[in-house]
Amino acid sequence: MTPALFLDRDGVINVDHGYVHRAEDTQFVPGIFELVRAANERQWPVVVVTNQAGIGRGFYTEEIFHGYMQWMRARFVEHGARLDHIYFCPHHPTHGLGPYALACDCRKPAPGMLLRAIAEHDIEPGRSVMVGDSPKDAAAAQAAGVGRIFLLNDEANPHEVRHGTVQNVSSLAALKQQLWPAP
Repeated sequence: MTPALFLDRDGVINVDHGYVHRAEDTQFVPGIFELVRAANERQWPVVVVTNQAGIGRGFYTEEIFHGYMQWMRARFVEHGARLDHIYFCPHHPTHGLGPYALACDCRKPAPGMLLRAIAEHDIEPGRSVMVGDSPKDAAAAQAAGVGRIFLLNDEANPHEVRHGTVQNVSSLAALKQQLWPAP
């Protein structure tokens, strides 16, 4: 079993401008390529776990989401980094349309996406790291047994940390240094 780096997407990989699904609307969070490259160098799988209620609400389709994620993966490759696995939840219990209108076990704060990744890729959750930007990300990671949980925090978006295993971090560069200090 190996540890993994779990990442939320909106707010961690890309700046959350609300339902981002097009290249022209994408602004990468500073330090994301370096953080992912550091995990890749250590042979840690990098797993994206993202709620995508925009699909359920009818703002874009699953096909558009997959195409966008292919584009995003190519940007990582251009920066010498790799996103290994992508899990997404298209559901929303109250605003979802048609088959997307349901309460599921994959929408964070439920741990379904993380548990599925752990089972499918032989991941050691206790040695793994989750990076999110919302208490929902922390709750999902805690429920899945992830050992270290970080919430990306800036002064405009403070998070209250209620559990000892969750830490606020001011930037992805600071997190990379904390996880894997430079020699």
